[in-house]
Amino acid sequence: MMIRGKEFAGPAICLAALGCATVLAARAQAVAPAGELASHRAVYELSLAQNHGNSSTVSARGRILYDFAGSACEGYKLEFRQVSELDNGEGKVTLSDLRSNTWEDGDAKNFQFKSENYMNNRMVDAVDGAAVRQADNIAVTLIKPKNTKLNLDHAIVFPTQHVRRIIEAARAGKSILEFPVYDGSEKGEKIYNTLTVIGRMIPPTERVPTDAAAGQAALAGMARWPVTVSYFDLNAKAGEQTPVYAITFELYENGISRALLLDYNDFAISGELTSLEIRDTKPCP
Repeated sequence: MMIRGKEFAGPAICLAALGCATVLAARAQAVAPAGELASHRAVYELSLAQNHGNSSTVSARGRILYDFAGSACEGYKLEFRQVSELDNGEGKVTLSDLRSNTWEDGDAKNFQFKSENYMNNRMVDAVDGAAVRQADNIAVTLIKPKNTKLNLDHAIVFPTQHVRRIIEAARAGKSILEFPVYDGSEKGEKIYNTLTVIGRMIPPTERVPTDAAAGQAALAGMARWPVTVSYFDLNAKAGEQTPVYAITFELYENGISRALLLDYNDFAISGELTSLEIRDTKPCP
């Protein structure tokens, strides 16, 4: 799971109740083929974790819905919605609602994205476009907010490609990754430099989850890693190394995330996995 743009957002997972041993046994079959990302629907409940510096935010709450499906041969589809509310304690409450749909093929050659961002129930921007990886660049065509064509560096990675690179690095025992990432956010023209730090693998018997990941047969015995991804402005001046925002989470090797912390410099938001439904992922022919 990756967060799009700087909007106050979080991943979401919707948990299917596992009420009896028969249902649990059926869920044990809801797994992804080796090396594949799991199709799943998740919900994360957001709350204020801490304030930094002179932040005026005194309370925050929200929810992220994260519905991911597909495979390397079919491509990966993500439906994402984040609704959040920030209160400064002086009568000013800001309600944001970000809705996004993306599709990325298994070879990371094609990326389609569409999003709408509402602030206090008023649409403030909409993005609709597609990116195609060519021999020496990435060609982006935007329909919204206006007809625009962009040529991006071929080294840029797309969101699902980024997650897969992180998992590959974690399995290989690597701890640092750096990639420029394009996700179609912020009017479709934003590129972030990212620094990913991967911690020591967490064995299944350590720090056993008590959230919606608990009792999930598809996650039992599966490795996971603590990961922090920091996002930097690609156009920042030399010496400006403060990230625009950062997200810390535990990442399972099938792509499911839990225990989120979203740090926006002035304040940080925690995201608790409250619901998780893991679905079958079809193997490629």
